[in-house]
Amino acid sequence: MIPVDGQPGPADVCVIELGGTIGDIESMPFTEALGQFSYRVGAGNFCLIHVSLVPVLSAVGEQKSKPTQHSVRGLRSLGLTPNILACRSTLALEENVKQKLSQFCHVPAENIITLYDVPNIWHLPSLLRDQKAHGAILGALNLLGFVNVAREPNLKEWTSRAESCDMLLEPVRIAIVGKYTGLSDSYLSLLKALLHASVSLRKKLVVDWVPASDIEDETAKENPDAYKAAWKLLQGADGVLVPGGFGDRGVEGKILAAKYARENRIPFLGICLGMQIAVIEFARSILGLQDANSTEFDPDTKSPCVIFMPEGSKTHFGGTMRLGSRRTYFQVMDCKSAKLYGNRGFVDERHRHRYEVNPDMVSTLEDAGLSFTGKDETGQRMEIVELPNHPYYIGAQFHPEFKSRPGKPSALFLGLIAAACGQLDSLLHAHKIPNGMAKKVSLYQNGNATKFAKIPADGIYSNCNGVHA
Repeated sequence: MIPVDGQPGPADVCVIELGGTIGDIESMPFTEALGQFSYRVGAGNFCLIHVSLVPVLSAVGEQKSKPTQHSVRGLRSLGLTPNILACRSTLALEENVKQKLSQFCHVPAENIITLYDVPNIWHLPSLLRDQKAHGAILGALNLLGFVNVAREPNLKEWTSRAESCDMLLEPVRIAIVGKYTGLSDSYLSLLKALLHASVSLRKKLVVDWVPASDIEDETAKENPDAYKAAWKLLQGADGVLVPGGFGDRGVEGKILAAKYARENRIPFLGICLGMQIAVIEFARSILGLQDANSTEFDPDTKSPCVIFMPEGSKTHFGGTMRLGSRRTYFQVMDCKSAKLYGNRGFVDERHRHRYEVNPDMVSTLEDAGLSFTGKDETGQRMEIVELPNHPYYIGAQFHPEFKSRPGKPSALFLGLIAAACGQLDSLLHAHKIPNGMAKKVSLYQNGNATKFAKIPADGIYSNCNGVHA
């Protein structure tokens, strides 16, 4: 009943994703709930799309339909019958395989969609459109008779983005210094946000995974080869990203990465714990507080730069974090983060943390040159930190990657990529009228006013092509 597009009133269609494998005990309650739901709302109000694998035996090149047949049989035994099959395969489904699936899965052949491998995932909407997947969905939901709904999808922007992504050649290297680099899916949101930003700036993203513990001094003694390899990756990067995380493993390595980026003027972005790491490193290196730390890692530190939030609980961890969308107010407008967000007075970003920068140390840190450019509504919780005299050194307590989109990359990630490839100045010179402040301005070309224009609230004008707003 709650819309997600910002429009008033309840939504017309609700999309529910049920992950996992049919038969797994973890998803059984949800599968049962979905089965009861489909029975309650009835046919024409429920469309089940089943995603299944059609493997290809490399020895003979034969597409095997048995895995899909078995999973559909499992679905039907649980009271769910798929309306559409979305079949993942390396190649497009052969016609005889599609007919076999239709016969044994009781799904019309025209409702069997093949999702074969493509150069990048942004080609998939076009793939779905070409196979009339939208028509199958609308038909299952009895929406084909609605003129405003049953129309051909407009994928011009998607197609253009997908094709341009395939043609990117000039690389931009970003080192992700983290704890879970062995499992890249742990940082999937970060990877997508980096990709959105790099494609927007027409750069080919190259990610170098740097295990945080491998750049620590202890590793230099125990495993010199891993130590050298990790530092080689870090030193060869155009930008450094330190993501969030929990626990003390790899923390010292993240601090070393922040120090390297600060001292060598390498573009740096710290997310959540990454921001806290940047504050700790600054306190140690600039303020000379060698024991500066977070109480998460050293409860007895004499210089607690990061502390447990007063409203949190150390005994009940379920749902006690500071979660969800929170508002950040910019303290100064003449800073990189405010400009990247379009010179707005505040931004709403999603949070997920239990620790925060110690408010008692803020004035000392700021006197030494660290600038807390974003704070919460109380002014006591630090949200954004910057080094003004650095090309790009920003930390955010929130997670900007969660709101990044292919056509609308996250501002801070866009700034990191722009700084890493030398385009930050031109990006910051683009002026955006803050939301709700449509203005009438004079357009000048070659020094002469040509006309007046009404700029929409989200209009962007820059000093390109000799035209200035």
